[in-house]
Amino acid sequence: MEQTFMREKKILPLVLSMSLPMVISMAVNSLYNIVDSYFVAKLSDNAMTALALVYPIQNLIISIAVGFGVGINAAVAYFLGAGEQRRADQAVSQGILFSVIHGLILTVVCILGMPLFLGMFTQDAEVVGMALTYSMRAFLFSVMVTVGVTFEKIFQSIGQMKVSMFSMICGCVTNIILDPLMIFGAGPIPAMGIAGAAYATGIGQIVSLGIYLFTYFLHSVPFKVRLSCLKPDRQVLSRLYSVGVPATLNMALPSFLISALNGILAGFSSQYVLVLGVYYKLQTFIYLTASGIVQGIRPLIGYNYGAGERERVEEIYHTALKLAVLVMIMGTVLSWAVPEQLIGLFTSSKEVVRIGVTALHIISVGFAVSAVSVTVSGALEGLGLGIPSMYISLSRYIVLMIPTAVLFSRFLGANGVWHAFWFTEFVTAAFAWLLYRRIFGRVMPKGKNDTL
Repeated sequence: MEQTFMREKKILPLVLSMSLPMVISMAVNSLYNIVDSYFVAKLSDNAMTALALVYPIQNLIISIAVGFGVGINAAVAYFLGAGEQRRADQAVSQGILFSVIHGLILTVVCILGMPLFLGMFTQDAEVVGMALTYSMRAFLFSVMVTVGVTFEKIFQSIGQMKVSMFSMICGCVTNIILDPLMIFGAGPIPAMGIAGAAYATGIGQIVSLGIYLFTYFLHSVPFKVRLSCLKPDRQVLSRLYSVGVPATLNMALPSFLISALNGILAGFSSQYVLVLGVYYKLQTFIYLTASGIVQGIRPLIGYNYGAGERERVEEIYHTALKLAVLVMIMGTVLSWAVPEQLIGLFTSSKEVVRIGVTALHIISVGFAVSAVSVTVSGALEGLGLGIPSMYISLSRYIVLMIPTAVLFSRFLGANGVWHAFWFTEFVTAAFAWLLYRRIFGRVMPKGKNDTL
């Protein structure tokens, strides 16, 4: 099965065909998260609190799985583009092997460490009991998560975005259907409470992985999992982890930022903390399409980079950047046209809505320009350059954002935190653009097909 369409198809239709399935998948996944929380909240406030306490560790497992998966994605696309079939098979085989190892380690560490982790946040015996009930079951599926995400990124690396989309949707829909049945019981299915929510999530993950395996064994794919390729290879593993580790850290940084900003805003009022939480729920939807575009271009850039197609790599990057800017402009328009309605989706407090509208107006000033750093990060990961991508994320979430929020809040009050968002986006965009131009000129100089 040839992948030449990645270097032959017109750029705009190619980018759209790779990105749209990812946008749809992410939209369904966001819907699942909301529905899942809705059913658990029906049990009790303590059940919702328990779920919230477990969430950071679940997010850590997913971050590690996705980060390593991005490394596999970049490596497989590059090797296929360079015509190195055995290297591509090694990347797939060793990627799956180490994903299993990651899953097993995470299962043991997370289950054993959960009581200590929960004790850092609450002494409520009921909340701790429910959190342990949920986590001890949910973490048993960690291998399914890590291997499932690995297959997701592998299929994306060969341009099979529809397979990835179908698998993710089936897993999410399965979870949504099973949630009320297993939580509250129905017919022969006993009511399992919060444990049922964990089982529903795990079964959804099994369904997703099953679809990937079914597709792999019954359809022609340009890669093979081979026993002869399982022996660890330093060059292959270096390429996997050099992108995978920074990508994992990139996903973890927003959580650290939110905690830091909560600390600043709590000094003014708990209402500002609530507004920040509401904003990040909205941000998921506002940035959803841009994130889908970035997922779509990673394998395209990796494949064409491996094939030495300098002009196509540049055109893919610029096309994705223009699309991302357009999407973020639409997000800005919505933030100014219907801000009350957007904030009102998550709160009925008039004061919180008022504060939220002000926040959304200020933060949205940086939406369009943020497309630069988001797109550049994805392009660098596609080139197999995880460290420079991490530099951008560190600048965006830690180095600039937190000190700026502290400084601005001293002069502008809580609104200073909102102003720190757009200021950070402008500075980070300039840094990202300069970094990309410098690196791209080095790894793909004009007139040459040089590779790293």
